[in-house]
Amino acid sequence: MAAAWEMTHSVETDAPPDVAWKYWTNIENWIDPPAEFELDGPFVEGARGVTRIPGQSPMHWVIRDMHPPETATIEVQLERASLSFMWRFAGLADGRTCLTQRVELQGEEASVYAPELDAVLRVTLPEAMKKIADRMATAAA
Repeated sequence: MAAAWEMTHSVETDAPPDVAWKYWTNIENWIDPPAEFELDGPFVEGARGVTRIPGQSPMHWVIRDMHPPETATIEVQLERASLSFMWRFAGLADGRTCLTQRVELQGEEASVYAPELDAVLRVTLPEAMKKIADRMATAAA
C-alpha cells in the first residue's frame, strides 16, 4: 500500500555505526520532553512500547522489521491508519554514521492525520534528529 503521507530526513553523526545503533536502541536515551517513553522488555523485534505526553492519550507502538545494526521500524496503530518511523544507520567512509528516518502514514483514514503530522514533523523532526546525532557523538567520544 502506498503511503498517504511521508517524510524523510537524514543527519550525520561523528559516532560510528555500532555506537549509534547501541545508543538509539537504549530507550533511556530517548530524551524528548515532555514525552516519556517506556519499552516492555529489551529492544527487539515485536517488543511493545508506549509514549506518554501530558494531556494526550498514551501512544502505543511496536518494533518491526529490525535488522541490527542497520534498520528498525517503530509502528504506531492509529484509528484505521498506521504511522511508521523507519530508521536506517549507514556507515560512512570516515567511520561516522548517516542516520535516516523515514516517516510514513498509511491506511483508510490516513488523510485525517496527515495535515497535523505534516505541520508538526516538518518543524520538529530535523531538530530532534540533530539532537540525537549530537548525543550519539558525545556518547562515542
